[in-house]
Amino acid sequence: MTEGEPPPEPDPAAIMGQRSFLALLVLAAVVGVVASLGAWLFLEAVNLVQTGAFDDLPDLLGFDDAPTWWPLPVLAVAGLIVGLAIERLPGRGGHLPANGLNPQPTLPRDLPGVMLAAVAGIGLGVVLGPEAPLMALGGALGAMVIRAVRSDAPPEAGVLMASAGVFAALSFLFGSPLIAAVLVIEAAAIGGSRLPVVLIPGLLAAGIGMLISIGLGSWTGVDTSNISLELLPMPTFDRPDAVEFLWSVPLAFAVAVVAFAIFTIGKGVARRAEARPVPAAIVVGVLVAGLAILFELVTDKGSDQVLFSGQDAIGPLIANAGTWSLGALLALIACKGLAYALALGSFRGGPVFPALFLAAAAGLAVAGLPGFSTTPAVAVAMGAAMAAILRLPLSAAVLATLLTSKGGLGADPLIIVGVVVAYLTALWLAKLRPDPAEPAAATN
Repeated sequence: MTEGEPPPEPDPAAIMGQRSFLALLVLAAVVGVVASLGAWLFLEAVNLVQTGAFDDLPDLLGFDDAPTWWPLPVLAVAGLIVGLAIERLPGRGGHLPANGLNPQPTLPRDLPGVMLAAVAGIGLGVVLGPEAPLMALGGALGAMVIRAVRSDAPPEAGVLMASAGVFAALSFLFGSPLIAAVLVIEAAAIGGSRLPVVLIPGLLAAGIGMLISIGLGSWTGVDTSNISLELLPMPTFDRPDAVEFLWSVPLAFAVAVVAFAIFTIGKGVARRAEARPVPAAIVVGVLVAGLAILFELVTDKGSDQVLFSGQDAIGPLIANAGTWSLGALLALIACKGLAYALALGSFRGGPVFPALFLAAAAGLAVAGLPGFSTTPAVAVAMGAAMAAILRLPLSAAVLATLLTSKGGLGADPLIIVGVVVAYLTALWLAKLRPDPAEPAAATN
């Protein structure tokens, strides 16, 4: 090798043939089980907090149903808890969602603050998803497992097990090791000789961990009826035509523009909330509650459509599309979109599920356009939203395709078109208006 020439990349086949790598695969299987159980406990905790705050507590206080004003004190309490977690606990409550998804593992010492902020915020109605906290949880648990087994393990082994934990936790949430693998690989920019070395333990951890969810043989697995993401009830769509292709381009462009505006607001909020996270989170919590109440007052729908991540509401929204007027859908997009933007900069959680929900609402709103039916409209909007907010086009295409697969494969070419248009639009907007310096946040 001549001077200045980069060293040759290691041979992945040689690495994976070593006995030490086989031992890491056994550990990856253990991490898969541990991380999936941790993901289940976290999602169950979020569900219990949500049910307790919005169903059980009003009933205990003598209300037949939660009164219209109920979200105000609940979201104020959420802001107080999350703000204190950000200000007082190690890790500042986790990764700032306005910065997208962060593939870097969370330090175990930061995990209590991350989990407190996530459970309190998401469980009490903040418009953020569970995927970022689950990535933090899976990564920290993976690192803890290898430390418990071998305290003197090299740093590379710790990173590998942390990645396996992230694979398993996301696989549990999305119900698919494929989505987890694509997200982690694309977000972390893993490639070259590193890819199979990380991918094999990660897929093994995700696959073994999925047994916690679906079971094996006569064992039926854990109950995920309230916490898992399921395929959406899409009408059958056989093949696109020229009109649907033409509608897909402006829809994807519009979704990308709105997504950019939402994240611009979120980053602006983050800059103002950085110095005083407690009052900022409380104020934002009250504003989010106010938007939910406003939506309930101007439509015939409940405030719960604006609150929460939207993870459990996407399917019912599409299944009951006939009960939604265009005005109600536009009010939902406006209220939940603004609530989402505010939460991105002041609370902690993931950016994926609210964006998917808003994209589904946008797809339903434009599905009445001449020659544009529900399935391609929703599918294109979802793919475009993911491409715009995550800047991960492959992950966006895979996620939108899988979620809408009950409608058949006809929308797949349109999803690809929408993803490409939205991705390029997001890059163009970012170049047109560069972001100012990012506010400080924990490294996850």
